[in-house]
Amino acid sequence: MIHTAAISSADDAYCEKPRLTPEPALPANPVIESTEFAYRKTNIVKIDDEGVRLAAKHIHTKMRLETYTPRTWRTHPLHICPPDPYAATDPQTKTCLDWIFLISALNFSFWSEREGTDERYGVRWFENWDEARREGGEGKTRVWTGYWSLVAALDRAMQDAIPITDPRFYSSETLCPDTLIERVFRPTEGCVESVPLLSQRITIMREVGFILCHGFGGSYQNFLTEFQREHNGQGTALQLVQKVVDTFPSFRDEVFYEGRRVCIWKRAQILVAETWAAFYPADSTTPHPLFPSGPNIHQLTMFADYRVPQILHHLRILTYPPSLVAKLRAGTMLEPGSAEELSLRAASIVAVERVRNEMQVLAAIESAGHGVTAGSDEVSSVLIDFYLWDLAKRVERGEERIEGIETAEMVPTHRTRSVWY
Repeated sequence: MIHTAAISSADDAYCEKPRLTPEPALPANPVIESTEFAYRKTNIVKIDDEGVRLAAKHIHTKMRLETYTPRTWRTHPLHICPPDPYAATDPQTKTCLDWIFLISALNFSFWSEREGTDERYGVRWFENWDEARREGGEGKTRVWTGYWSLVAALDRAMQDAIPITDPRFYSSETLCPDTLIERVFRPTEGCVESVPLLSQRITIMREVGFILCHGFGGSYQNFLTEFQREHNGQGTALQLVQKVVDTFPSFRDEVFYEGRRVCIWKRAQILVAETWAAFYPADSTTPHPLFPSGPNIHQLTMFADYRVPQILHHLRILTYPPSLVAKLRAGTMLEPGSAEELSLRAASIVAVERVRNEMQVLAAIESAGHGVTAGSDEVSSVLIDFYLWDLAKRVERGEERIEGIETAEMVPTHRTRSVWY
């Protein structure tokens, strides 16, 4: 993610472009190089440079106006938040880390054949778990769907005193039989769908739990401690992603295309990004407690799923050929690793990198106007992804319309059943 880009000279407001402070040489993220290759070779989904420029300015402005920062992570109503400030020995720290790990391990395939109906898979749970706990387990409920159904199901199990996020528990078929996991993911009354790919989810829970228990003392916190020990406390976000991919086969989101390995690493990168955001200190000048030398979060890419490509197309950052639009509207399944599916994911990663380039220049201009230097992590594809995913959901629910720039018609997300996203 360490690129620079210029803003169009036609925009008088940005005629003079300050030089960005060179960033220290860091290992390249293989996701960037390999998806650039896949984007060029598939040559199906295209990136509109003008769309990138205009959307970047829009996103930059909105994120500043909405004060969208890593701390926004803590405001989501179903998130379990760690102690603030950080406390390594507080049991809630381990609880939060194990919760983040399991959610990231299972963060895939939530689209529904019954989208927009009450029959789709959903989990009834509190609108705000923190408020419900303060009120003694009482509070308003709603049916959570999509990704949030996963979070709600795990939160509900924990409320029912099922230690579902403890690797020692969910790795054991004796302590946590398949039938119990099925109950944890039970749909709300009236749903005719079950959680997609349940058997694959169970398999992954057993795999990652076994590895954590037999290699890292049964917790994600111990995994992080070992990681920083290996790097003398200087480990970066990308190095942690690499360790996750090397350690857990079910996080190894890769495909071979025309003889080359293409790394996507959606869930591995989101695991590290969620870890970074959850423990981001209130004072941005305070070192991150889990990445004391600095996480270098700008090395990570966006998380290529099916929701972010949809909003990138809506923003005219991506353009689709008519044949692909027809398949999306018809609900045609795209096979994992197929040219069209890979093109959607690769183009999304490359596009968000270009958006980040533009936003980094905008941030540098603003910083120069105030006599300060923009930090390298100030604009990251991680935070852009978080914002775009939330934006896509708000637009889908009709809660927000994008104004000030031209948009394309919102087309359906692509349909691919996969454990990778």
